[in-house]
Parts: sequence; structure tokens; C-alpha cells
Amino acid sequence: MGKSDIFGWLVRRSPWPWWIAPTAVLCALSGHVARATPDGGMDNAIVVRAARTWLAGGSPYDDPHFLYLPGAVLAAVPQALLPHALVRVLVPCAVTACLVVAWACALRLHRVPLGSRFAVLGLTALAAGFAPFAHLVRLGNWTVSAALALPPALLLARRERWVAAGAVIGATLAVKPLLAPVALLFVFARRWRALAVLLAVPAVVSALCALLLPDPAGFVTRTLPFLLHGDDAFVRLYEASPAAVLPRLGVPAALARALALAACAAGTACAWLRWRRGGPGPLRLAETACGLMLSAFLVSRPSYDHYLVVVLPLLLAGLPWAGAVARGPWFWLALVPQLPGVTWPFLEPVTRRAFRDAATLGALALAVARTARPGPPRGTGPSPVRTGAPVPVSSGTGSDPAF
Repeated sequence: MGKSDIFGWLVRRSPWPWWIAPTAVLCALSGHVARATPDGGMDNAIVVRAARTWLAGGSPYDDPHFLYLPGAVLAAVPQALLPHALVRVLVPCAVTACLVVAWACALRLHRVPLGSRFAVLGLTALAAGFAPFAHLVRLGNWTVSAALALPPALLLARRERWVAAGAVIGATLAVKPLLAPVALLFVFARRWRALAVLLAVPAVVSALCALLLPDPAGFVTRTLPFLLHGDDAFVRLYEASPAAVLPRLGVPAALARALALAACAAGTACAWLRWRRGGPGPLRLAETACGLMLSAFLVSRPSYDHYLVVVLPLLLAGLPWAGAVARGPWFWLALVPQLPGVTWPFLEPVTRRAFRDAATLGALALAVARTARPGPPRGTGPSPVRTGAPVPVSSGTGSDPAF
């Protein structure tokens, strides 16, 4: 790729034996979940149980932990009709496959070859070195739909296919509204037609699916109050939002909510400034979208550790680009609390892992917010060569001078 530093080595083709490592890790992860977890994970079981309730004539919103739009009920019906033994195998495999596709799309967004050394090492690092990745597979949470949809949507936007990108985001919102903050990206870009598609798809799908439920307004009358107030004692123990974590440290709840709102507003403003800075390459899209998502995670109730899987592949895949977030120290410091196998003093109980998740969320949001600092557009040239040797000229075609 015309690069002589370590990043030039990373983007070159990987020998095929390297792929054994991520394949082994992913197979071991999904295989363990299939053996140890019924219904494909605790969170997936909630959605499947809601679908079975609907098939039996009841309202899926009778379960307060069912936090999805009506479209999710119909989407879960195939699982509800399958045998338990098959579901517990298919779900972790499907979640793992979705995360692999999300990583591949993030690489394509940043124009990194899928057969590169970086593709192999990055996937291995995500699966084996980032605890929320395995946590998402173990739970079978439908957050995976957002993790799968965001990279290809940004890839479509980079190719100026904004309407298609809006349709992809809208289809995900029809199941789980986690990517709703990304609508602001379309506002920043003034893509009003695409924004209309993004909003219309979940609205139409939700309305049609709601008509099939015995409680059509259940999401509005039951789920929205739950999400806005976060008043479930069980959920509160696992929330990473400052609004949930700070009261556990003695901060008044009203002050904690105010601080979370201020952090969200500041993060959103930084995302807007990052968009206005512009610059060629994909960093503008990825960093703006991730900034919006992290800002929402700071204030949303609930806000779990596996939400970070939505943004991390996009940020990590930008590593070969000069000036990317992943080249800064705050990005890597933010990931330290999520290293598997590390036992932190006083945080051993699983109900206290929210403190680690909050630290990662805050540090990662800070790392992305720093991209809004004034300065020349980043990602406009190759990585600096520290060896003093001349940069070899690529003999191939299709190289990007900004890569």
C-alpha cells in the first residue's frame, strides 16, 4: 500500500495459517455458549418468550424486561417455533457470524483489505481481548442487530448511497431502537430524503406489527416509561450510564442525571464539530457516528457494556489511518477495564462490573470527543515513517494516498 511503517505491514496479505487463531476462538466461544446456555442466551430468551406469549394470545409487554419494538416480536417467531436444542446452537453461532460480518464491513469502510494481517489480528483481539464481545454472544442480546447494521450503513453513506443507508438503519430501528442517535448524522449531512426513509421504515413496520398485538400501545405505555426512568432494581445493577453508576457512589440521583445529560450534550456537540471539520477518507463518518452513539450511551437508561460492541469495531478498524482515534492513548486506556481474566479489587462481584463499564464508556467517549479539536483535517496522508528510510512506491493499483 506504499507504506513502510508497522501499519504498512499490517495491511499486507496475511498467511492463511493466521486465520486458524480467530476461527478457533470464535468456535470455542459459540460452542461454549451453545453447551451452557439455554434458548441461546438470557436476553434472547426474553424476546423468544415474548413471541411465545404473543402466539398464545397474550401481550409480550407483560414482561417489563422486554424492551423492544413490536417488530421484534414477529422477528422472534421463527425461534419460538424451533426446538430448544436447535435454538441454543443457532443463536450463538448467528450472533458470532453477525459480529464477524460487522468487522468485515468496518474494514471495508476504512478500505482495509479483508485478507490482511490487520483483519486477522483485529478479529482475534475483539473476540479474545474485549470482554463485551463474548458477553454479547453469551447473552444473545439483540444489540447485535445494531452492531451488524451500523458499519454497512456507513459504508453505503461513504459511497453516497444515503437513502440505502437510511433504510438499513431504519430496518434495525424497527427491531431495537438502539441506533436512533445516528439519525443526527443524517441531519448533519443534510440528507433529508434519507432521513425520511430512516424514520419511515421503523414507523410503518412498528405500526403494522402493533396492530397484530393484543396491546398495540404497549411499547408506549409500558416500555417507554421503563426506559425513561430506569426504575428496575435488577437492571440498575448492570447499567454503565453515569446516571446509574454515580448514585451507587453516593452522588444524589438528580445531580447524576444532570451530569449525564451534560456529558451527552457535550459529546453531541463534539460530534457536530467533528463532522464540520470534514476531511477525506472514512474517519469523518465513523468518528461522528461513534461520537453520537457514545453520547447517547452516557445518558440512556439502560446502558450496558455490550453496547460498546456497536462502536468498537468501527474505531479499531480505523487504526491504519493517520490520526485515527485508535492511535491515541485514551482509546487503549479505555479498553483496559474490559480485559478478560483480570480481577479488579473490590469489583469482583458481577453486580459491580458496571463501574468498570462506566470507566470504559467515559474514557472512550473522551477519546472520540477529542477528534473535534481544531486543526487540519486528519487522514489526509500516509502514516509518518519513523525509520528515516524512503517510502517504497506501491506497484499495485487502487492504493489510497490517504491510507
